Amino acid sequence: MNKKKLDVGGQAVIEGVMMRAPGKFVIAVRREDGKIVVKKKDISIDSKSFFKKPFIRGLVALYNALILGISALNFSAYHAFGEGEEKVSKKELFISMILGLGFGIGLFVFLPLLITDLLKHVMPAVKNSFLLYNAVDGVIRVIFFILYLFVITFFKDVRRVFEYHGAEHKAIYTYEQGKELSVANAKEMSRFHPRCGTSFLLIVMIVSIIVFSLIPKDAHFLIKLLSRVIFIPVIAGISYEILKLSDKYYNNPVVRSLIKPGLWLQKLTTKEPDESQLEVALISLKLALDKEVEGEGIVYVS
Repeated sequence: MNKKKLDVGGQAVIEGVMMRAPGKFVIAVRREDGKIVVKKKDISIDSKSFFKKPFIRGLVALYNALILGISALNFSAYHAFGEGEEKVSKKELFISMILGLGFGIGLFVFLPLLITDLLKHVMPAVKNSFLLYNAVDGVIRVIFFILYLFVITFFKDVRRVFEYHGAEHKAIYTYEQGKELSVANAKEMSRFHPRCGTSFLLIVMIVSIIVFSLIPKDAHFLIKLLSRVIFIPVIAGISYEILKLSDKYYNNPVVRSLIKPGLWLQKLTTKEPDESQLEVALISLKLALDKEVEGEGIVYVS
């Protein structure tokens, strides 16, 4: 009888990979001297049955991306380049999260809504049809998102992160296909994964068009803006369930067709990793799965 595979996920960081398994959080970062710094800790939030319930688990994923993701990025910056701090206080994490959310809301919520609201003065159809209003708002948001991803790919440091993103996907695919977690096996895997955060964000933007249609078309601009912020947890919960279903029924031809845009978008957010990057991703994954990792070049920190 085959042992059931754990639900694992990850995130690329600066010169490394953060991996998550139920109850586990691991960061592996390659230092400039070639050694791999590893931090492993237990996380209880997703080991409790309440947080595994549909829609609630989407909020947990959002928490992981914000709180744990920011913590992992700061840790990786410290060990990769000696920048930032090794340990971040709750206050600093909160400030970083607020700044990150503020940037995201400003670029992907406020600006698209403002442009759409201005367009209704020159395009009567946008003003008269709230469905069209939300469709235009959603299309602008998606365009902003794609342009943002396209622009940041030209930054050398971001490209390195995207290579580690590809390494993360290949490592997870190796595990999911039941193969030995080796660099040789991981090299053969695809760097495009249906459960990727990039696909999740694209689903969020599509779902938001439908959810925002619930807001009265004559509502004041500020009401529309605030409602878009308030509905973020709802949209995240719905989008996460869609993402899980797309992964579960990936072999269905209809589902594969529907998720193709998300996989296409990963051509921007993932790049082919080299063997040293795959090694880091595999070490992070092995430790998240409580597997033994041997090597003189590994440094464990608390």
